[in-house]
Amino acid sequence: MSENNQKLSKKENIIQVIKFALFSSSAGIIQMGSFALFMEVFEIKHMWSYLFSLVLSVLWNFTFNRKFTFKSAANVPVAMLKVALFYCVFTPVSTWWTNALSGHLNEYIIQIGTMLVNLVSEYLYCRFVVYRNSMNTNIKNK
Repeated sequence: MSENNQKLSKKENIIQVIKFALFSSSAGIIQMGSFALFMEVFEIKHMWSYLFSLVLSVLWNFTFNRKFTFKSAANVPVAMLKVALFYCVFTPVSTWWTNALSGHLNEYIIQIGTMLVNLVSEYLYCRFVVYRNSMNTNIKNK
């Protein structure tokens, strides 16, 4: 693996963060839309609405960020397992705080705050753990 794959220029880092934020924003739209659907239309309890909408957004976000943001040719099941491990920690913790706050704050404020925490922590985890050694290895998407 060349040093170019491991070290990004400042400009490349900024572009990577912007791409991650944009794809995560699209995943956020999916998460908020499905959350609203589960809460308002199907009247599913807050905790379950959050979990279902989170899963949908994670699948969307993983697919696009792996291919276009990190340009990784890494083994997809291994990369997905690493992301799943992140969510094995993030999901119970965020479910706990969303459930604890749901009687005190507006559900949508809780959802937005949780999504912002997720955005920052998932980017750092993906950048430095999941794709650390495989960034820019998918030549077709350079």
